[in-house]
Amino acid sequence: MDKIYFVLPAYNEEANIEEVIAQWHPICEQINAEGNEAHLVIANDGSKDKTFAIMQSLQSKYPLLKPLDKENSGHGSTVLYLYHYAINNKSDYIFQTDSDGQTLPEEFWQMWNNRHNFDFQIGTRGGRQDGASRVFVTKTLRWVVWLMFHVWVKDANTPFRLLKVEKLKPILDVIPQDYNLANVAVSAIAVRWHYNIGWYPITFRPRQGGVNSINMKRIFKIGVKALTDFRTINRNLQ
Repeated sequence: MDKIYFVLPAYNEEANIEEVIAQWHPICEQINAEGNEAHLVIANDGSKDKTFAIMQSLQSKYPLLKPLDKENSGHGSTVLYLYHYAINNKSDYIFQTDSDGQTLPEEFWQMWNNRHNFDFQIGTRGGRQDGASRVFVTKTLRWVVWLMFHVWVKDANTPFRLLKVEKLKPILDVIPQDYNLANVAVSAIAVRWHYNIGWYPITFRPRQGGVNSINMKRIFKIGVKALTDFRTINRNLQ
């Protein structure tokens, strides 16, 4: 039996969260029906709206849902928080996506069916529909990763990834706990350590509701801090 935790960070997602849960909970149910074990865990990252209250109200309808509440710390550190939560609960696999409805649950199955063949499986966003600024950031990240880690990563920050816990644990040991670009670091280290990675083109839709909390000014601040953290990670890898 394989145990998997679906982990999603959520910040001010009251416009999306119910639909996202309705889409992903049946995936967990089907996995359980096949004799494995799946849980849907969503961490509310200090939202200022009704995101957490909505999640709490849906627990009786969706019994595999586990809402968590935490102080705001940013997307990356919330992803790390969720990774550690799944590990502490003895998960064999972790699947991470976001709570804005941009990814398609049905595209998860290609990864699940190949879970024994790869260490990590990561989506790649071709023809993404969430704006030119986000595409620019993704391309810039690719070059920053090359300069800092000397590896070429197809799409380092994709929020659509299936990870073997036994392979994720040593990577988390070298990533700062408050790191804002957690998935970038995970991807870069996995490539540098020559993990067996499966890359899959995925659909990446526009945000399905609400307002994006990340603007270019904030992205720039995150990027400046990330460069410092990249240096720290590089030292940890030596």
